[in-house]
Amino acid sequence: MVPLRSTSGSECGDVQWHPEEFERARLARDPHFDGRVFIGVLTTGIYCRPVCPARIPRRENIRLYASAAAAAEAGFRPCLRCRPESAPGTPAWLGTSHTVARALQLLAQGVLDEGGMPALARAVGVGERQLARLFQTHLGVSVVTVAKTQRLQLAKKLLDETDLPMASVCFAAGFSSIRRFNAVFAEIYGRTPLSLRRTRPESCAATAPPTHLTLRLHYRPPFDWAAMLDYLQRRAIPGVEWVTRDSYARSLMLEGDVAFLQVQFLHDTHQVLVRLYGSQIRSLAQVLERVRVMFDLKAVSADVDAHLAQDPRLQPLVAAYPGTRVPVAWDGFEVAVRAILGQQVSVKAATTLVARLAAAYGRPCVAPAALPLTHVFPEPAALAEATLDGLGITARRIAAIQSLARAVQAGELRFDGSMATAAFVTRIQQIPGIGPWTAQYIALRALNDADAFPHADLILLRAAALPGETLDPAALLALAERWRPWRAYAVLLLWRHHADGATAARIPTVTGD
Repeated sequence: MVPLRSTSGSECGDVQWHPEEFERARLARDPHFDGRVFIGVLTTGIYCRPVCPARIPRRENIRLYASAAAAAEAGFRPCLRCRPESAPGTPAWLGTSHTVARALQLLAQGVLDEGGMPALARAVGVGERQLARLFQTHLGVSVVTVAKTQRLQLAKKLLDETDLPMASVCFAAGFSSIRRFNAVFAEIYGRTPLSLRRTRPESCAATAPPTHLTLRLHYRPPFDWAAMLDYLQRRAIPGVEWVTRDSYARSLMLEGDVAFLQVQFLHDTHQVLVRLYGSQIRSLAQVLERVRVMFDLKAVSADVDAHLAQDPRLQPLVAAYPGTRVPVAWDGFEVAVRAILGQQVSVKAATTLVARLAAAYGRPCVAPAALPLTHVFPEPAALAEATLDGLGITARRIAAIQSLARAVQAGELRFDGSMATAAFVTRIQQIPGIGPWTAQYIALRALNDADAFPHADLILLRAAALPGETLDPAALLALAERWRPWRAYAVLLLWRHHADGATAARIPTVTGD
C-alpha cells in the first residue's frame, strides 16, 4: 500500500499541496483534485473521488491514494455513486516521468496483453525491474494492477453509459473471457455485471441511437478548450477533419475498417461526449485513450499554470490564457506529413497542400450525414512510393514524405509512445529535408511529451524575447530550463500570445535573467 504523503505534504509533478490544503478541497468537493487523488474510507471499505456526493467521511477515517489502482490494491472497492472510473485520468507525468507516461499510453493500446511485461519494458527502453520500480514510485502500484484497473473501469463505464451486450462489454474492455469478466466483477463489486447495470442511475442510462456509441470523458478545470478547437480548426484537413465551435470530428481506420469519431465539449460540465461511428468495439479502449491524449484531458492546468507563472516572462500570459493545453495530433504520421508540407509556407497554404494529398491518395469514405468527411488520411504504405505529381509539392518535400513513410513502415519511427523524444528527434532528422524545427514541431504535436520544446521556432524566439532582446535557440533553451517539466505548455502560451497580436512590450522587463 502506497498512500500519498498525507502528513508531510503530497506532490503532483513539482507543485506541492499539503494536508490542510487538501482537507479544504475535500470538504468543498473541489473538482481541481478530481482524478489526482482517491479517498479510501476505512469505515466502509470504499474508495471515492474528492467530488463524491455521498456524506463526507471524517478525516481520521480516510486514506489518500495517488491512483484508483493503488486504492484498489489496498483493498478498497470503487464507489457506485461517484464512479471512480469516470474521473479524469491520472496525470501521466506524475513525478515528471515521461517513461511512465509512455508506458501508460502503451498499456491502453493493449501491449501488455500482447507481449506481457517484457514487451512493455522493451517498448519504452527500460528493463522490467526498472519499469516495475517506476510504477511503484509514481503510481504506487504494479503494472499488472494498473492494467487490471483500466479494464475494470472501462467495463464499468460501458455498463453504465451504453446498452452494449455483456459479451461486447467484456471484450471491448480487454477481458479474455466472459467467465473472467464475471469473476472480476464479483470480486471487486460483490455482484455480477448484469446486476450492476440494472442498478445504474437513470442519468447514466444510454440514450444514443444504435448508429453509434456515445461515452463521456471528464477533465479538470480550468481548460480553455475553445482555444484548442480554434487551433485545430485553423489546421484541419478538409475531408479528413471537421471542427466547429464546440466539437472535433474525423475519419480514421480501426481494425482495417473505416470509422468516424466526433468529440463534443459540453459547456460548464467539465465533460466531453465521445461518439464513435463504426463496429470496431475491440478498439474502444485505444480510441478513448487517444482522445484523452489528443485533447490533453489528463492535465492538471492549475498546477501547470502555477508553475509557469513563477517566471515573470510567462506570468501575464498565464493570467491571460488560463487552462491552456497542448493539442496532440490524432495520428503522428499525419501531422509529420503536414509539418513537411508546412515548411516555409503559411498555415493556409499547408492546409491546401495536405488536402490535395489526402484527396488523391486517401481512402474514400461515406460519413454519417452530419459529418462532412470524405477521405481517410493515407497510410504510410500509400505514400512510401507515391509520386505525388500534380499536387504542387516540391520535389524535395516529396522525397522527404516518401522517406518518412518508409521509415514508419520499417518501424524505425514510431508514434505510439514507445520512442523517447530525444531518440525520435535524432532519427527523424536523418531524413533529408527534415531539420531541427520540423523535427521538434512533430515531437510536440505527436509524442504526448509535456516537456517537448521546439526551441528553433522563429515565432517562439520572438514571442519569448523581452523588449529590445534578441534570443537565439541556445539562449531560449537555457531560459526555458525554469519551465520544465511543462515546456510544451509554455510553447502554446507564447504561440497564442504572438498569434493574438500581443507585442513584446506587454511582457514586463525582467532583471537577472
